[in-house]
Amino acid sequence: MSSFRTPTPHDLTTDRLVLRPWTRAEAAAVLDGARQPHWADDFPAEGDGVVAGLFEGFPAWLDTYGHRLIIERDSGLVVGSTGLFWPPADGTLEIGYGIVPSRRGRGYAPEAARALAEFALTSTDVRTVSATVELSNPPSIRVLEKAGFEWYEADGDLLRFRFTE
Repeated sequence: MSSFRTPTPHDLTTDRLVLRPWTRAEAAAVLDGARQPHWADDFPAEGDGVVAGLFEGFPAWLDTYGHRLIIERDSGLVVGSTGLFWPPADGTLEIGYGIVPSRRGRGYAPEAARALAEFALTSTDVRTVSATVELSNPPSIRVLEKAGFEWYEADGDLLRFRFTE
């Protein structure tokens, strides 16, 4: 893997990905539109910009159980992001994820979501990782199913999924 940064103890590694915590500098680069050489051509996506803009108000999202960049191990490029919306409420923590269009269809989103959900459950404060998806978003529903989340509730146009030990 070509690396632009020394791995940290907080990195999560899967077969094909590294999930690395965002830095404030990377969030600033996303917000400023300052292209970085270690980003895929179509990173950041719109959702990445939204998340980067929220770090100031939610500094815990930059900590160990927060948001992470998704890095393709083969290329070393950032191809998306995933995150936990810390802190948990009553033992439940929400997860989000997104992969840039050029890397979709490779199974990266389920691989990242499962790794982050399993990691979240290592916290004594977390018993369940949840996700809410619109019925009109079948690709995201498939991501959650492939990642091992189970559907447990429908509320209008929303489906709720959970991942537990």
